[in-house]
Amino acid sequence: MVKIEDYLSDTENQWCPGCPNFGILTAMKNALVTLGKRPEEICLISGIGQAAKLPHYLKCNFFNGLHGRTLPIAVAINVVNPELTTIAVTGDGDCYGEGGNHFLHTIRRNPNITLAVHNNQIYGLTKGQASPTTEPGDRTRLQFEGVEDEPLQPLGIALLHGCPFVARGYAGDIEHLSELLVEAIGFKGFSYVDMIQPCISWGTHPVSWYKERIYKLPPAYDPRDKKVALKKAAEWGGRIPIGVIYRNDSPQKLCGNYFRKNIFDGKLTELGFPPQQPIAEMLGWFR
Repeated sequence: MVKIEDYLSDTENQWCPGCPNFGILTAMKNALVTLGKRPEEICLISGIGQAAKLPHYLKCNFFNGLHGRTLPIAVAINVVNPELTTIAVTGDGDCYGEGGNHFLHTIRRNPNITLAVHNNQIYGLTKGQASPTTEPGDRTRLQFEGVEDEPLQPLGIALLHGCPFVARGYAGDIEHLSELLVEAIGFKGFSYVDMIQPCISWGTHPVSWYKERIYKLPPAYDPRDKKVALKKAAEWGGRIPIGVIYRNDSPQKLCGNYFRKNIFDGKLTELGFPPQQPIAEMLGWFR
């Protein structure tokens, strides 16, 4: 039986004391244990940032890559070894800023991986400049007169580009976030969870601001209705919904299926180098 202790890492934690990232770390451990996943069955992928440190604090396989390049690495690992449960862990700057292009095209390809984004609406590692999700008017360590640009709407982008599983969680509600991650990781296809994670050092809103606005989607909410999901994804400010915003369980084209069907069916590491012609055909699929 898998236990929380199986995931304990002896790496010294570098997050600020009291950071909501600790809640996300606990929720991730809880989810993996609930799913009965052993550490050797998991591969966490991250880029650069405070969120990207999370894999260091879990005892399992992980790859810490370049800024904004979390998703292409995760997709490659999933294609090469589909038996691994691959989870991309990133922040709003790393994923929506430097990695925005990869975010868009990973949605289109629908790989069987999970994307978990720590969204604190600020660049925390580099000391508090605005990120793509910072709200207009918010003053930061760099935007002294307030942010002028409109914020990115990542949940809406995901829905409009066909993401089959879109959810929002809150680091301050560990039990609820654990349940969301269980559902996302168990989903077949690209599952995306945007996790509200207030930055207690550089954030433009205190934790209380989020607590006053966050509410859970009611049991009667139907996540299969895409039009309603788009309205919920755009809801922010006065009220902020958390839960599974959208879920489509219809059969989906999965990235990597063509590769495995026409070139190999299994682990690439066990089958040696495949023939040249099918590789050329597979590369043409990505154009």
